[in-house]
Amino acid sequence: MMEKTFNPAQAETRIYDAWEQSGAFQPKDDPNAKPFCIVIPPPNVTGRLHIGHALNNTLQDVLSRYKRMLGDSVLWQPGTDHAGIATQMVVERQLAANQDPSRRDMGREKFVERVWEWKEESGGMILQQLRRLGASCDWSRERFTLDEGLSEAVLNVFVELYKQGLMYRGKRLVNWDPKFETAISDLEVENIEVDGHMWHFKYPLAGGKTYTYVEKDEDGNVTLTEERDYISIATTRPETMLGDGAVAVHPDDERYAPIVGELCEIPVGPKEHRRLIPIITDEYPDPEFGSGAVKITGAHDFNDYEVAKRNNIPLYRLMDTQAAMRADGPSYDECAAKAQAIARGADLPSEAEVDAINLVPEDYRGLDRFEAREKIIADITAEGLAVMVTPEAKEGDEEAPQPIPLVENKKIQQPFGDRSNVVIEPMLTDQWFANAGELAKEAIAAVEDGRTTFHPKNWEKTYFEWMRNIQPWCVSRQLWWGHQIPAWYGPSYRISETRPEGDAKEVVFAGEEPKTVWLQLDYRAPQVFVAEDFEGAQERAREYYKSCGLEPEVVGDVPSMHDAEELEEAAPRAVALWRDPDVLDTWFSSALWPFSTLGWPDKTPEVAKFYPNTVLITAFDIIFFWVARMMMQGLHFMKDEDGKPQVPFKDVYIHALVRDEKGQKMSKSKGNVIDPLELVDEYGADAVRFTLAAQAGQGRDIRMSTQRVEGYRNFGTKLWNAARFCEMNECAVPAGFDPSNVTQTVNKWILAEAQSTVAAVNKGLDEYRFNEAAAAAYRFVWNIFCDWHLEFAKPLFGGEDAAAKAETQATTAYVLDIALKILHPFMPFVTEALWAETAKRDTQLIVADWPQLDGLANADAEAEMSWLIDVITNIRSLKAEMNIAPGKPLNAVLVGASQDILDRVERNRPLLARMARLEEISASNSVPPASAPTVVGETVIALPLDGVIDLDAERDRLAKELKKLDGEIMRLEKKLGNAKFVANAPEEVVAGEKAKLADYTAQKTKVSEALGRLETA
Repeated sequence: MMEKTFNPAQAETRIYDAWEQSGAFQPKDDPNAKPFCIVIPPPNVTGRLHIGHALNNTLQDVLSRYKRMLGDSVLWQPGTDHAGIATQMVVERQLAANQDPSRRDMGREKFVERVWEWKEESGGMILQQLRRLGASCDWSRERFTLDEGLSEAVLNVFVELYKQGLMYRGKRLVNWDPKFETAISDLEVENIEVDGHMWHFKYPLAGGKTYTYVEKDEDGNVTLTEERDYISIATTRPETMLGDGAVAVHPDDERYAPIVGELCEIPVGPKEHRRLIPIITDEYPDPEFGSGAVKITGAHDFNDYEVAKRNNIPLYRLMDTQAAMRADGPSYDECAAKAQAIARGADLPSEAEVDAINLVPEDYRGLDRFEAREKIIADITAEGLAVMVTPEAKEGDEEAPQPIPLVENKKIQQPFGDRSNVVIEPMLTDQWFANAGELAKEAIAAVEDGRTTFHPKNWEKTYFEWMRNIQPWCVSRQLWWGHQIPAWYGPSYRISETRPEGDAKEVVFAGEEPKTVWLQLDYRAPQVFVAEDFEGAQERAREYYKSCGLEPEVVGDVPSMHDAEELEEAAPRAVALWRDPDVLDTWFSSALWPFSTLGWPDKTPEVAKFYPNTVLITAFDIIFFWVARMMMQGLHFMKDEDGKPQVPFKDVYIHALVRDEKGQKMSKSKGNVIDPLELVDEYGADAVRFTLAAQAGQGRDIRMSTQRVEGYRNFGTKLWNAARFCEMNECAVPAGFDPSNVTQTVNKWILAEAQSTVAAVNKGLDEYRFNEAAAAAYRFVWNIFCDWHLEFAKPLFGGEDAAAKAETQATTAYVLDIALKILHPFMPFVTEALWAETAKRDTQLIVADWPQLDGLANADAEAEMSWLIDVITNIRSLKAEMNIAPGKPLNAVLVGASQDILDRVERNRPLLARMARLEEISASNSVPPASAPTVVGETVIALPLDGVIDLDAERDRLAKELKKLDGEIMRLEKKLGNAKFVANAPEEVVAGEKAKLADYTAQKTKVSEALGRLETA
């Protein structure tokens, strides 16, 4: 006998272990089975399961279980991402908490060893948490982005891209995190609105030049004319003024036409070395914003960077890796002189030479950027070069107000590191870049021509907008944890048999005859040698130096350029190579995930079978950072037998956000974060999964609440109780049972409903409409099977017709099996438990065959049972509206019914009497007096109410209820008609009031109909 209830806490671990031990999660070893492959978006090895993970992995598991039961060879590939910054941060915090040596004290090798120790002990907990959710990944194939095989793939891709000219090292502007001292991606930057300021300063014109500054209104009327010897700029970051390369104005801005091409003075720094910069035109400045003049600091602002590149303006870096003002290099006067020469037309030096120019005056060197800001503002103001305004005089003031510096207080968007929580600095640094523009071409074409399709399709627009405007991809990070870039450096090497000018080494080389040569080694522009290992780099270095005419010994690899110089001093005939200390962006390795996890670059059977993957399920916020990059790398490296590029996946399903029950985004600060594991503990994994899947409508965010989860737990309980009812009534599927041969109308009907439901679930899952598939399964199990079929079956179970009883027992058990199968992808634990409880089985449910139903549609049976359900439902509704107890027996009169309807009633009289609580069912040509009618199809069914209720009292009650509802509706309509309320009230409050209005309106309709019936009674 089955237990009375299903206990998830006791059953889930046992069932999951049985699945895993049976090998059910592994792909079917059948060459005829259709391959289905889905890769898990690799969670950070530091991660913990949150509600977004729960949604993402529930949907992946639903598809995997569905396809597995269809007979496909299913590979759901699991694994984790090494999460460079996050993991390094976790271990550094651990070191600090334990008072262990710091990362830098420990050194790179020891620190990386420590991170691996942490990973083995504590990393990857999220994969254990996914098991609790029921994820049926093939854990035997678990991968890690830093494991040996994936590391080989990463090195292979980097080297190949470099050989093809698609990977290069260059100096560009990047997001720089001063706390972690590394470049970070846009994804790791949070733009937060904060209170800011905009300062207005005067840039004096060179040589005391003046011009007539004229302002006009929209109609062209002059509103201001004055002689100026300066140009005014506004900035939110005064500390970056030191690195200005120009002031830009719009080419159509007539105010500044007289001074375009002139030089102006940066109003900060030692007066005797005050720098001059040109005034240029560019489309970037907005004449309507501020003064219309914009200072161009190309090394510290992304917009300025583009202007500077267009106009050949030097890029002067002002800060070190911790965002303090630079304290390196020659004196300010020497650097300012070099910059001045460039401003006056000298040739622009190389990037390395410009970067060596430190334009931070000695008074500001070494200061934190924000300390420097305050000092710069004070110094400019003291010199009288701040734009001044005079406040309005106040009544009672004895003296006229004195001018004060113009400072606008305003909200600004400031970039913060999502993990460091410090302000991100746009920084000009040497980094490795992939030519994303070239790689994107095929990735764009693949979506345009339908080789890969987004679901919902509107996400393709987001994909295209980014891909068609893509920038070079910065792939390097200044971290220790990750894939170290496979690049080694050696000095540029020139030789001369006559002593050159400048520094040179005198070296005697042995040959046929010893001879003296001079070597010039350039460390500022080192030669790079890219290879998968040091030996390969060594060989490439030998080839390079041989091309210079000499064959020195190439040794290394040493940690840094400084070590290389020291080694060469000790061994003049040797050239040392030092390895690039940077690691690759985490997204670089995860971009290879669809094929590296299958064993590529080796030609494994898994690559041949499971690439391209079938579908990817992920969130919209990583379309740019992961989906697009997988498309680029997959298409570039994976080719079919004819050499044509292969997409990494055929479909991309973008799921929505999970919000709280009010529709608000979850956040710790709001205190509305829902922990999925706490829900699993309280309600079971099945309820959590079904809640997520049932709301996963394309393009619609999910509202999560414990009430919904509790409701779907009750659904599982309903299913369990239905199975117990079947067991008590000895329902079982006999050998040889053929559902197409049933004779009872109720059985024909339930089988037809089962067939149409299976088709609906199939359609929903095949089209990634998870909510529609879940809704179809829910409706069938709760409403059709439990609420109606089992009630219709009771008289047959207890009847005298043995054949009808046996057929109904068999049909009910058969349909219960179908219900378990179609619910299994959504609610795997309770269905697997019931599968084992309800019959002796040859297999677990997880690998049972998906229902294949055909030929069971029966229009007559469906019409008859649907009519019967409508009659019972309408009579029950009438009773509720008339305030009549549900169990009170009534009479029913069929008015003007056809013979077909009367025959239908006769066939089902016991069911109608039992389920609608009817004493007598009769026919008449007219509606009896004092009765309430309802219409089913073309038949009027009247319920005589005389003696059943007090008609007058009921009319009064309904009239009062109607008046009350009218009042509520009027109040809400007035409230929602107030534009100020709608505009200012929180979105969830407005939505709640609209929902109340809709509810009251629906109630009014029902009450009005009930009152109308009584008016005619």
